[in-house]
Amino acid sequence: MSFELLTSSGYARRGTLTTKTSKIQTPVFMPVGTYGTVKGLTPDQLHDIGFEIILGNAFHLFQRPGLETIKKFSGLHKFMGWNKSILTDSGGFQIWSLKELRKISEEGVEFKSPLDGSKIFMSPEDSINTQLILNSDIVMAFDECTNYPSSLNEAEESMNLTHRWTKRSVDYFNKNKNGHLLFGIVQGGMHNELRLKSLEFMNSMKLDGIALGGLSVGETKEEKTKVLKFLAPHLQIDKPHYVMGIGTPEEIVEGVRYGIDMFDCVMPTRNARNGFLYTSKGILKIRNSEHKNSTKPIDENCDSYTNRNFSRAYLHHLDKCNEILASTLMSIHNLSYFYKLMSDIRKSLEENKFEEFLDSFYDMRSLNKPKI
Repeated sequence: MSFELLTSSGYARRGTLTTKTSKIQTPVFMPVGTYGTVKGLTPDQLHDIGFEIILGNAFHLFQRPGLETIKKFSGLHKFMGWNKSILTDSGGFQIWSLKELRKISEEGVEFKSPLDGSKIFMSPEDSINTQLILNSDIVMAFDECTNYPSSLNEAEESMNLTHRWTKRSVDYFNKNKNGHLLFGIVQGGMHNELRLKSLEFMNSMKLDGIALGGLSVGETKEEKTKVLKFLAPHLQIDKPHYVMGIGTPEEIVEGVRYGIDMFDCVMPTRNARNGFLYTSKGILKIRNSEHKNSTKPIDENCDSYTNRNFSRAYLHHLDKCNEILASTLMSIHNLSYFYKLMSDIRKSLEENKFEEFLDSFYDMRSLNKPKI
């Protein structure tokens, strides 16, 4: 298991991340499979697009189907029929998203189950143990996802709790790691001094990778970019960098620009199910009446299965009829767009043409490239 940096352009990097299951080309986008499935798609369809890693959620899989079921399959890979890498979220995001259903203590978090109201307690040790039973290739340390907005004192208190939980996560993981990789999560809200302090702490933990958390919780794109720009020169060169929950094409491109190697987001599949399709020129809304009789593909610059075989009119028709196939075909398209975006970024880095890629990317959307 290793990360190899192949080339770079400014802070942007091209590399490979090797896990116990597969080799991942970076920068990489990871489709989200919260419950052990990327909604509407089979593992074969994900393979055909080209994905090498997906994301699952330890908290939700702990509830359903439960660890006893997963143990019978020796982990999530065999349970869901996926033979490439899996990264699992620790449950830290649920501490933020289920704030009305949880109580935080030094020991961990007590949740009221969103399914049946029963009590669930998760400590850092429980989170790591759950992820090891899931047989995740990349395990995330337990953290508290800091609220937005947060005062300096609130963000520091939250960050310090994350640091204490990270230390416990590392101690438990090191006794049981068996080929898995462990990433720590940098917190600190929108406060640069705290972000740097948190990054320095995570570096001291000798982790396999560094993630940036708390950047999809309501802040503006400008605030998000400022954090990435500030941290870029301080990120360890020999470790993969992962920003959690970020997923518009513009955010991904700017993330790569500031040294990020890994991304995940539910947007491609969620937007597909709601008729919002990504194209090289921006979002296409398939539900608009103008597409009812259109013989055009979604995007002439995309070679996805959906794009090669089906018209806008057909997808408009399926969506209007609430056919399940609409969600599948449009999810294939959106994920294919994201896969191609990452492939194009990697190619531009290999050819030392990343700045030209940025110019073309923003020109196609009639947007101004943000200044560094």
